[in-house]
Amino acid sequence: MRDLGVYRRLLTYLKPYRPKLAASIVLTAIIAASMPAIALLVKNVMDDVFIARDMFMLKLIAGAIVAIYLIKTVCDYFSFYFMNDVGQSVIRDIRDRLYGHIQTLSMPFFIRTPTGILMSRITNDVNLVQLSVTESVTEFIRQTLTLIGLICAVFYRDWQLALLAMLVFPLVVYPINRFGQRLKRYSTRSMKVMGSVMSILNEAISGIRIVKAYSMEDYETDRFAKENMNYYRNWMKRVSVRALSGPLLELIGGLGTALLLWYGGSRVIEGAMSPGDFLSFITALSLLYSPIRKLNKVNIEIQEGIAASRRIFELMDTQPEIMEKPNAIELGRVPGDFELKGVWFSYTNDETYALQDISFSVDKGSTVALVGESGSGKSTVANLMPRFFDVSRGAILVSGTDIRDVTLRSLRDNMALVTQEMILFDDTIRNNIAYGTRSATFEEVVEAARAANAHDFISALPDGYDTVVGESGVRLSGGQRQRICIARAIVRNAPILILDEATSSLDTESEREVQAALERLMQGRTTLVIAHRLSTIVNADKIIVLSKGRVVEQGTHRELLAGGGHYARLHALQFGNS
Repeated sequence: MRDLGVYRRLLTYLKPYRPKLAASIVLTAIIAASMPAIALLVKNVMDDVFIARDMFMLKLIAGAIVAIYLIKTVCDYFSFYFMNDVGQSVIRDIRDRLYGHIQTLSMPFFIRTPTGILMSRITNDVNLVQLSVTESVTEFIRQTLTLIGLICAVFYRDWQLALLAMLVFPLVVYPINRFGQRLKRYSTRSMKVMGSVMSILNEAISGIRIVKAYSMEDYETDRFAKENMNYYRNWMKRVSVRALSGPLLELIGGLGTALLLWYGGSRVIEGAMSPGDFLSFITALSLLYSPIRKLNKVNIEIQEGIAASRRIFELMDTQPEIMEKPNAIELGRVPGDFELKGVWFSYTNDETYALQDISFSVDKGSTVALVGESGSGKSTVANLMPRFFDVSRGAILVSGTDIRDVTLRSLRDNMALVTQEMILFDDTIRNNIAYGTRSATFEEVVEAARAANAHDFISALPDGYDTVVGESGVRLSGGQRQRICIARAIVRNAPILILDEATSSLDTESEREVQAALERLMQGRTTLVIAHRLSTIVNADKIIVLSKGRVVEQGTHRELLAGGGHYARLHALQFGNS
């Protein structure tokens, strides 16, 4: 019953295309009627043409056969075209909806789920669905109608022989069901393994510099080959079931035909039926096993589609962990002040806290820096501000409003983020700078690039602002990528700026240029700086020192140095003074 529910849900995607689907079904019904018509004409060919030698009947039957096949050909073409149009439209809709839903999911989901798994769902799983939702529907209708028509034909010719033929049917239906269940099981396993294959592929290619730097090519090749072999084995089990199903059904059909030939031939010899009636019966019966074999194939495709659909719907039914309240308000543009009040946070929703009772406030237009050792909780604070995660306890207030009470879009519209990851898209420099602010004019993009110290190197490129940066900005240096990210934040013109170790991965010269760009960006904005290099935050209005998820000190650079505490020790470690 669960499978039926999954398939019904899958078929709901056909609703917008019912006119084309209906046209295809009508044409399919016409095609299905052609086979019984041919089978019934065989009697006239034998009795009226070959035995009675009636020339007029020969011409009439020949013309009828030509007309039948002409109509069948035209109907076949349009039925195939309409159904494939519907199929591709449904697959497009499913992919669009699935990708759109993935975009709504929260950061914890992406931390738990490998990228390769998501890629496999959107590509391989959706491809398997296509056959089961369109071609299989048409083929099921066609072969079912053909089967009904041929059954009527054999009963019309000789009901006694037809009853004998029907005894063979249970022997055919049972293996069809068994094959379908086994194929669904193997398909599910194959899709899971393909997700692992895609995940390894994505990791190895995106991290190719590290792979080569550590001479791990052989290791990655072996890791991929192992999962690829698992996929091969599961796929071959699937192939073995497919390969056996067709010939086995043919064997059962052949044995049944031999039995009927013996019994029916005896009736012809005894004069109980004419040779034309028997030949027409045998022709209809032989045609009968073709739709049965095709229905077996349809069942296999539907079972595989159900397995893929279940995985797709599991993803579609995954709810975002960061949800807006039903009565969430629009925040509007804020002055920029914010406050953390007794914030606790755990990534694992248990008693292992990354942040413990964090409290501090930031005035509008001021700069506050978070410093501390790796793992002290600095970046966690940066992730909580735009609600990538929700606090476990406590609250974050922006201009006096709890960020959980406002819409996500209005909250994030008030923030610009520059991280050490330097995320760029495989697009033009202009589009990367304008990303998130699609209304920005070209003049605004250029102005932002100038402020980010990026205009000169962009202008020197052959295509200037129309230069495509490559995947992750691979065609640019680290400093150039970071300055484009800063220009993107400048164009956004948000009152709150979050800098998450924005210069930590740069060389000294690039850092100097980027730091100058950041200082322009910070003017007039409330800035939260996550800093590793203490030299970049000496002028901050307030420095918050974190250790093991707790605030251990706060003050200005001079005050903290004079205090001789945790910050002073960090400063001594970086600058070598005692």
